[in-house]
Amino acid sequence: MPFDYTAIDLETANPFRGSPCSVGLVKVRGGVTVDERHWLMRPPAGHDEFSSWNVRVHGISAGSVARLPRWRDFLPRVVDFIDGDVLVAHNASFDASVLCQACEVDGLETPDLEYVCTRDMAKELWPLSDYKLPTVMKAVGKVMVGHHDALADARAVVAVVDGMRRQLQHVGSLRELAGALDVQVKELRRARLRVR
Repeated sequence: MPFDYTAIDLETANPFRGSPCSVGLVKVRGGVTVDERHWLMRPPAGHDEFSSWNVRVHGISAGSVARLPRWRDFLPRVVDFIDGDVLVAHNASFDASVLCQACEVDGLETPDLEYVCTRDMAKELWPLSDYKLPTVMKAVGKVMVGHHDALADARAVVAVVDGMRRQLQHVGSLRELAGALDVQVKELRRARLRVR
């Protein structure tokens, strides 16, 4: 379908990627946002220590999530919201590895998902000083607000895709956009990944 996808951003409690503490999701249909979700959560047991560096980055602390359900309780809601869409994220390999490693340490199956990266697409489209999300937002004429808030970052991903779509007017879908920029839509497979 033309520009139907779900944008995602995950934040972690500490440097271990299997420690999600926040997820932001934005559902897009025909290039238009139709729904959003934002959840805070306790990371998987044993990986729920909050590092001071991560807290400084996103502002979420152990106290923020102390009474909330864990990742394993939110995963079904996340998968239901995605509902088979291609996921779009900025630095998508990070978000994909958070999903995989959080599922692994919680003993859950990794869901079958496809994903594509706006950072990779931006590198093919614009010569920028760097490809951080605020810089790419400037390239599409937007100002990044609330960077590292998971929902704000997912909304920014939608703005970036929209900017790319406006520049490459001949593309009619997310897959065509990725293809035009020679960026692969990758697969996250149902598998148990070995966490090192």
